[in-house]
Amino acid sequence: MSLDVFSVTRQAELLDTTTIKEQEIQDAVTQILTALGEDPDREGLLRTPMRVAEMFKELLAGYREDPVALINDALFEVTYDEMVLVRDIEFYSLCEHHILPFIGRAHVAYIPNGRVLGLSKIPRVVDMFARRLQIQERMTRQIADFLDTVLSPGGVAVVVEGLHLCSMMRGVKKHDARMTTSAMLGMFRSNLATRQEFLDNISRGANPMMY
Repeated sequence: MSLDVFSVTRQAELLDTTTIKEQEIQDAVTQILTALGEDPDREGLLRTPMRVAEMFKELLAGYREDPVALINDALFEVTYDEMVLVRDIEFYSLCEHHILPFIGRAHVAYIPNGRVLGLSKIPRVVDMFARRLQIQERMTRQIADFLDTVLSPGGVAVVVEGLHLCSMMRGVKKHDARMTTSAMLGMFRSNLATRQEFLDNISRGANPMMY
């Protein structure tokens, strides 16, 4: 089944197809090192600008992920209308305020309405939005809106739990503080029993995040 690429990209705020300018990143990192009083030519830092450019290319790959290519071969017509849930999806993202990591787990569920998405694609959808400069609240909603757009399900539920290094390493320095965000669409918002089933499932047997 083909997707409406314009609808998907607009709804999910997707593709930025510009090429990463690695040399400009390297030059900027060199300037930062110099501004910090470091010597960018010393042995330990000599290749740091190149490594940082490569790191950002990997960690921000979600900007260049093609959503149609990501899921277009994994939509299946089925007669099934019970909850589909994938929980404890690990993610790694970068806070857009300080460009420090936030890491955690996402729990994603939907009620099929004639089609389902291949199991491996749901973690990839999470990664597509996590590998950007993000805030957790927006990422949570983007995942839910994207699945709602491509599946037209009876409902979508997303809960994200995150540990933010910007509040653990600096500022308030609260090591164990976790942030939980949620997005409930369709039946998960309108039907208390459906929402409670989802919440019970993700809490049953849940292990605390160990990072």
